[in-house]
Amino acid sequence: MKEYFKKLFLGICISYTAVSITAAVINAITGMENDNSNTLVMFTFCVIASVVLSLYTLFDNISPLVMMIIQYVAACFFCGLFLLIISRWDPISPRGWFEYYRSFTIPYIIIAGVFYYYLSKEVKEQNRLIHEIQENK
Repeated sequence: MKEYFKKLFLGICISYTAVSITAAVINAITGMENDNSNTLVMFTFCVIASVVLSLYTLFDNISPLVMMIIQYVAACFFCGLFLLIISRWDPISPRGWFEYYRSFTIPYIIIAGVFYYYLSKEVKEQNRLIHEIQENK
């Protein structure tokens, strides 16, 4: 369990850093300013996405494509729920909800793609080791 939390923490740190740097570069290019509440929302989205992606072992019995879709829908649901709670204090316009899904989906797909690439690489390595062990018997 301790190893799981270490990996999860590392994933959160890496994804938040990537999203923050990208946002800072985009804001610098477009001349927009960023406030702290937006940064905290980005951090929360990174935590939610990292937790959802780390639960891939719960979906071992279904196809990888279905697993990816379920994880994306779950991440969108929890991020939307978080925004719904925040909107009680700071209203979100209808266009803001659209922007949320757009600005969440693009980084999520990129980060999930990298995650699944390394996951498939790890699975191939494990399969190679299993095959090597079976041949040596």
